[in-house]
Amino acid sequence: MSMSPPPGWYPDPSTPGTERWWDGSAWSEHRRAPAAPAAYQPAQPQQGFEPQPGFATTVVQPVPAGGNGGNRAKTVAICAAGAVLVASIVTGVVVLQGDDGDPQGSTAPTTSAVDTPSPTQSSPTPATSPPDEDPDTIVDQLNGITLPVPDGWEKAENTVGGELTLQTPDTYDCPGDPGLCRQGKITSSTATGTDERSPKKLAEKDIKDAVDAAYDEDSIGREPFGGMTRHQQVKAGTVAVGGRSGYFVRWRVHTEKGPGGYVQSLAFPSSTGSEAMVIVRFTIDAAKGAPPLSDIDEVIEGIRPVGDSETGGGVGNSVEPSP
Repeated sequence: MSMSPPPGWYPDPSTPGTERWWDGSAWSEHRRAPAAPAAYQPAQPQQGFEPQPGFATTVVQPVPAGGNGGNRAKTVAICAAGAVLVASIVTGVVVLQGDDGDPQGSTAPTTSAVDTPSPTQSSPTPATSPPDEDPDTIVDQLNGITLPVPDGWEKAENTVGGELTLQTPDTYDCPGDPGLCRQGKITSSTATGTDERSPKKLAEKDIKDAVDAAYDEDSIGREPFGGMTRHQQVKAGTVAVGGRSGYFVRWRVHTEKGPGGYVQSLAFPSSTGSEAMVIVRFTIDAAKGAPPLSDIDEVIEGIRPVGDSETGGGVGNSVEPSP
């Protein structure tokens, strides 16, 4: 025969002076102050008397004077012994099962109970928020660098492929296939799919892909400018990027529709981790109202390792615009 007591409020073995809800198989987290013992009401057993769950209720009728007082004393003694027995069973089950505090049987009662007082609540402490992001800098955590945001540019919120991107805020209708174009775009990414460690070879290889993506055919097969008709290399050379030696290649691109523009690929080693190679691409339209090509110089000169505000560009970082 199972010795587990029925669900009910019993003395909490872990917190003296309180009662805890036993769901029939384990302790729950519901606690209350001990209920005051019911006063003996000989003539009105149904008024103001609430039997505790799990305990047998015995109504003691008054005994006439000179009656059998011994029987009443026996009845009271039996009731008290029964309460002690049930409490002992609960304590024994807790010792065997452990006080894990997780209900495993019937749900705790929905009737209100006096829970143990909670600590006095003070004014909530606001969660520590990250420091304000510098609006003049964009951080490439993956490659361990920061890039300055030139005047008239913005940080892109949604990008394709997760590239870190700066862009001009205004858009215009592309002159070729339908869509929206921008007059300037800068992306930073890790060189993948190659073991090449030469900044020069990486930049010379990447420039063709950068031009195709900017002015020939985009990632979904459209030709925003009607395709590229011709190009010419207008600048190339070594450049110091955040204290590291890099290499850049710039092309002037002509398109079937629209004025075309300038595309530049810059390659250099990251200053973090395994020093993976980083590719930064620049695209600026050759149209009225487009950003000046000097913005490219400004970004390259302002690239820094994360946490280093002193390391700047070096020999070769000045790239003069070409007609």
